[in-house]
Amino acid sequence: MDMLVLLGSFVVLMLIGFPVAYALGLAALVGAWWIELPLDAVMIQIANGVNKFSLLAIPCFVLAGAIMAEGGMARRLVAFASVLVGFVRGGLSLVNILASTFFGAISGSSVADTASIGSVLIPEMEKKGYPRAFATAVTCSGSVQAILIPPSHNAVIYSMAAGGSVSVAALFMAGVLPGLLLGLTLSAYCLYAARKNNFPKGRAIPLREALKICGEALWGLMTMVIILGGILSGVFTATESASIAVIWAFFVTMFVYRDYKWRDLPKLMHRTVKTVCIVMILIGFAASFGYIMTLMQIPLKITTAFTTLSDSPVVILLLINVLLLALGTLMDMAPLILILTPILLPVVKALGIDPVHFGMIMMVNLGIGLITPPVGAVLFVGSAVAGLKIETVVKAMVPFFVLLFTVLMLITYVPAISLWLPRAMGI
Repeated sequence: MDMLVLLGSFVVLMLIGFPVAYALGLAALVGAWWIELPLDAVMIQIANGVNKFSLLAIPCFVLAGAIMAEGGMARRLVAFASVLVGFVRGGLSLVNILASTFFGAISGSSVADTASIGSVLIPEMEKKGYPRAFATAVTCSGSVQAILIPPSHNAVIYSMAAGGSVSVAALFMAGVLPGLLLGLTLSAYCLYAARKNNFPKGRAIPLREALKICGEALWGLMTMVIILGGILSGVFTATESASIAVIWAFFVTMFVYRDYKWRDLPKLMHRTVKTVCIVMILIGFAASFGYIMTLMQIPLKITTAFTTLSDSPVVILLLINVLLLALGTLMDMAPLILILTPILLPVVKALGIDPVHFGMIMMVNLGIGLITPPVGAVLFVGSAVAGLKIETVVKAMVPFFVLLFTVLMLITYVPAISLWLPRAMGI
């Protein structure tokens, strides 16, 4: 009955139109009232939920990503990717994916990736003879890399939702190989599609021009080197790296590239603060919701239910994947990480599955949800940038969904893809 009251009130509030964050907070209050817990305890948990040093990484990474997305860095990364792979048949589709790899390793945001890379490459691909729907599908699918490749602020949220028991640095390193695997898989399909549909070849960029492009892009790529190099060398923590990323992004944008106007900075800061406020409210209310779930022993009951169904990790992981894929199409990524991690982590731990590995499984599942209707934020952004109906884009994305599901199965059932790098580095 406890579970029905808490989860039922949350679902009802969602159905009548409450935002996810407020639905979580109000459901927590209903749950506290049901079990006769003083409401002061809920308020304390909301405050404790956002009173964590590691959460400082989120506003900093969001700000750094916003500065890079609007400051000309995306355009230079696209040009750099063109130097590397733009000359082959179907090269612009490869440029799109590679640029998403680079930009994802800097911004950590799929939405920013799609908006920035898409605004540059979707019109360019169409001009060169690619179907606009195909160009949009490539852009949206490639942006899922940003969730996996460090620095991913969703990894920070997962670490916090896991009670701080999972290292952010380990999650960052665990996302490298899955992200590259996804990029290589999408690239292989794009090469196949280019041959099948006779997509055009790009031009080989002359050496002098290529050197100039590489020099300009190097400033942006250094962001990735500074963040990962600093973490791995122990110079600063994963949280501190976010602050360094902001400083570097600001320096490069305003003093090196100088494409961004100083008068536009207040508007950028306002958008960033607005986004961060929404995320922090969500985290605080999710903390109180998780606290009530723990008091009601809901995670323990769900763990028992799963292990009753089967004691095979293969079967349980398949069921969890189905659950995550279904929910990922209905809700945004951050709320699902905050809600589901305290519920599902005990289940996978009972089966001997590494929490870092499970974090990657969750990221890929929910990343697919970002490009799947009816509530796919990245899908909406890609469609808006391309000026296409969502149905048109979804139809073009069918083969990409197959590829993403294949990568998901590999990451789920081959733990070494996620765990080899962090273990090799002793994280």
